[in-house]
Amino acid sequence: MAPRTPIPLITVDLKKRPWEQEKPLHNRWHPDIPPVAEVKEGNLFRVETVDWTAGQIGDNDSAEDVKKVDLSQVHYLSGPIKVSDKDGVAAKPGDLLVVEICNLGALPGDEWGFTGTFDRDNGGGFLTDHFPEATKAIWQFEGIYAASRHIPGVRFPGIIHPGLIGTAPSQELLEIWNTRERGLVEAGEKAVTLGGVLHTRPLACLPTVEGACLGKVGKGAPDWERIAGEAARTVPGRENGGNCDIKNLTRGCKVYFPVFVEGANLSMGDMHFSQGDGEVSFCGAIEMSGFLEIKCDIIRGGMEQYLTPMGPTKLHVNPIFEIGPLEPRFSEWLVFEGISVDETGKQHYLDASVAYKRAVLNCIDYFSKFGYTKSQIYLLLSCCPCEGRISGIVDVPNACATLAVPIAIFDQDVRPKKGGPPVGPRLVKRGDVPRATYDGSAPTFKNPCGCC
Repeated sequence: MAPRTPIPLITVDLKKRPWEQEKPLHNRWHPDIPPVAEVKEGNLFRVETVDWTAGQIGDNDSAEDVKKVDLSQVHYLSGPIKVSDKDGVAAKPGDLLVVEICNLGALPGDEWGFTGTFDRDNGGGFLTDHFPEATKAIWQFEGIYAASRHIPGVRFPGIIHPGLIGTAPSQELLEIWNTRERGLVEAGEKAVTLGGVLHTRPLACLPTVEGACLGKVGKGAPDWERIAGEAARTVPGRENGGNCDIKNLTRGCKVYFPVFVEGANLSMGDMHFSQGDGEVSFCGAIEMSGFLEIKCDIIRGGMEQYLTPMGPTKLHVNPIFEIGPLEPRFSEWLVFEGISVDETGKQHYLDASVAYKRAVLNCIDYFSKFGYTKSQIYLLLSCCPCEGRISGIVDVPNACATLAVPIAIFDQDVRPKKGGPPVGPRLVKRGDVPRATYDGSAPTFKNPCGCC
């Protein structure tokens, strides 16, 4: 039997804007964004994607493009794709859509990616209080490996995956999203004063027509304003999957997505060559254009059979997935602990986010003793194959989080030893990443997105 050749379902031209593509892309979730392609279960098909900013970030040695990136546009997704069974009957609400990732990679001729931190005034990030300026590292791909001129002395295999993949919401689910996220915003913003300046981050990214791209619903279409005004931003993960940034969604993985609309309307994008658990710098994986070769199956009535609703509606469910067999394996790790006591010494109650933040900060401080700047390590931890864990969540008052970093990615021995870390001639300086100047002014939040 001849080998199966993937059906080229969606292709992209990196020289064209998202709305100029043969099958236009979209950057919002809405049930009325029509499918741009259709596939039957069992067919192996190929989908190409642009990077999540659609080319706003360049392969250069400046971080000004990261500082000025327009976050109202992201994320650009390929799809929606209508999925039907072998008889041509579309997936129905209440079904499960089984998505098997058979292969994926960088687009030929575009084998590079970027990692960055946002400027505090344009979104910020997990450690914005410590790293307020925009920074960037460029990575070149060498087969399965990535290396960066901006973080030299490090090389590691990638776990390529889509940071964002999911099905379309129903109108009812969309209204649930918008209601609960609007309520969070209306309840008040988090605020912190640093250096006498008040800095805030949005609690959620609510629908906005600014930057909206709605696939086949072109600007000027009769329903464009209505859909753009209702459509959910792609920033967080939700019941449909979405932007969960799970690095294990790679070759051989199967994901079981709930179906909320006829045809499921599957979309994907935000391809990552590699990512550390937590994607801590927020622009933090190795972001790239790419392709996926996948096939789908439909489990009729699978939502009720396999997913337990949480909360007042049957729509409060979440996908499940199987980890594939093909991932890099490391035998030696350095593991850093953090507890729920923040860097000011304030005690928090079983706060896993604070504990993980402390683990990351401890790790950054440690590796900065080996010739790297702290900004370099911050970016590295966002994209190298490090492993994060909630190691303890029951022993009051301290949650314990851990961050494990594979030793083999470094070109030097980074383990503690007698005599201390390298100093003098033994310490090899590793340069620094490009950074944009942070002026310290109060944020304006020109872009409505607080995290991506």
